[in-house]
Amino acid sequence: MKVIMILDQVQSGYGTKNDKMIPLTGTKEIIGPGVIMKPYLKEIDGNIVATLYCGTGTYLENPEEVSRKLCGMVKRLNPDVVICGPSLSYADSASMCAKVAYDIVTTTSTKALAAISEDRSEVIDMYNDKITIIKTPNKGESGLREAFKNICSVAKRLVDSNEIE
Repeated sequence: MKVIMILDQVQSGYGTKNDKMIPLTGTKEIIGPGVIMKPYLKEIDGNIVATLYCGTGTYLENPEEVSRKLCGMVKRLNPDVVICGPSLSYADSASMCAKVAYDIVTTTSTKALAAISEDRSEVIDMYNDKITIIKTPNKGESGLREAFKNICSVAKRLVDSNEIE
């Protein structure tokens, strides 16, 4: 199972919550949460083939353009599934993850999910009936590793079936 991760600047490790203007880029390296998720993906024959990331400021400056470019990259790389996030406790990241996952599932043939902190209920409520959302704890809260394992498990089920209930 080929996986692409889409992250913000904080989760990618290439920016901070105040350094938001990181340009859209990608790497074949496993970075950020992908490092923690790698063994869980391996258990289900999953492999991160690319990580795409940008700053939330870059995204918010032109969300349609950034999302269009991300969807184009996804089409070219042709993964089995895209994991947007986890956004942890960052509001702008939660919005970006949900919208990009929605755009991927509506404009490409690739399956996608968004991993969003459970305290971002406004984003979860807005997209809950449109995309697969995995609720995660906030940064630093217990249960994060279990949430990462669940993200991988749901990604596998999403690839293996047409629907997640």
